[in-house]
Formats: sequence, C-alpha cells, structure tokens
Amino acid sequence: MRWSGVAGSHVAAILLILSFLSGVPAMASDDIALIQAAERGDEGLVRVLLKSGVGVDSRDERQRTALLAATQNNHVAVARLLIEAGADVNAQDRQRDSAYLLSGAQGHLDILRMTLAHGADLASTNRYGGTALIPACERGHVEVVRELLRTEINVNHVNNLGWTALMEAVVLSDGGAAHQEIVRLLLESGRADPNIPDKDGVTALQHARRRGYAVIVGLLQAAGGR
Repeated sequence: MRWSGVAGSHVAAILLILSFLSGVPAMASDDIALIQAAERGDEGLVRVLLKSGVGVDSRDERQRTALLAATQNNHVAVARLLIEAGADVNAQDRQRDSAYLLSGAQGHLDILRMTLAHGADLASTNRYGGTALIPACERGHVEVVRELLRTEINVNHVNNLGWTALMEAVVLSDGGAAHQEIVRLLLESGRADPNIPDKDGVTALQHARRRGYAVIVGLLQAAGGR
C-alpha cells in the first residue's frame, strides 16, 4: 500500500465504509480501489486515490484501467479527471477495448472527444479488427461518426469480417434515418470508397438493394456505387 499517515487512515476508512455499505469485501489494493471507484463514477474517491499516489494506469484482473472502467459507464467527469492525470487513452484490456475504441463504439461522445485530444491512436483496432469508426457506423452513432471524420482515420479500413465502415452501415443497420445520415457523411467526406466489396464480392449497393433501403441505394448510386 502507498498510503501513510493521516491521509492514509482517511482513505482506508473511506474504503472500509464503502465496503460495508455495498456488501462487497474490502478491496485488495489501492490500484483496484481506483478502478472500482472509477467504475462507480465516484469522482471524490478517485481524486483522493490519485493524490495518494495510486498509479493512474493500474490494471485489474481483466487488464482494465480506471479510465476504461469509467468509459464503460460514461462517467465523463471521472474520465476527465483521469485523463488530466495522464491516463493512457489507448491502453487496451484483454478484450482489446481502450477508452478511445470503447467510447466510439458506445457513442460516448464527450469521452471520445477527450481521447482524441489526448493522443488517441486512430489506427488501433478492437477484437474484431475494426477501428473506432466501424462500430460507430454499425450502431448508428451519428455524432461520433461526424467527429471521427474530422480526423485522419482510415475510412476504408477493412475489419476481420471483410467489412468497411460503409459496409457495416448497410449490412448491420435497419436502413433508417441514423444509418442514412451516416452513409451520407461517409460518402460526402470524399474518402469512403463505395465499391469495396465484402469477402463474397458483394458491394454495399448490392446489399442495400437486397434489403430495400431505397434512400441508401440512392446515396450510393450518386457516389458512383456499383
């Protein structure tokens, strides 16, 4: 343990009280305490633990950092505190999630913006081999897509399934307003190639036609889709 003196006794008391109230056994270490506090969104305790000298990028048994734990629950204030303390926005856990990748996939725009401002690795990939842009397109996170398109991210990156961000916005969507807007944004960026096929040689336009996504069909045709 890194706590000492009066401050140490105060931190220890706080942890014991939290343990009693939650019915969870006392935390094994100050590193784990930081991660669990971040996961709960306990900004005050996170601040105390950081001041006591706990490593901001300490990891738990799942290789999560406190920042990743805060990101999972969209605790923006805690994420900001950790990033300002030097947390690595690219640190990946055993599932290959990082604060940057996960905030994009979950549509946590405020945290995504903070990671982009603090060295997010645009080329990093998740467990499916996809960049942050690909799941954002799949899940209909329009503002996240808009934000990522302001960066130099590779719009035509192909993941392990053989799909680009544009392809996922078609084949894994409902063809509704959010995905229509995402397809429009990708194509209007001038960077998305509409004719990169999937592993079976089927293009995004062909998939859209099969699904009856008339608006997306029109957008792809106007962009030279085949």
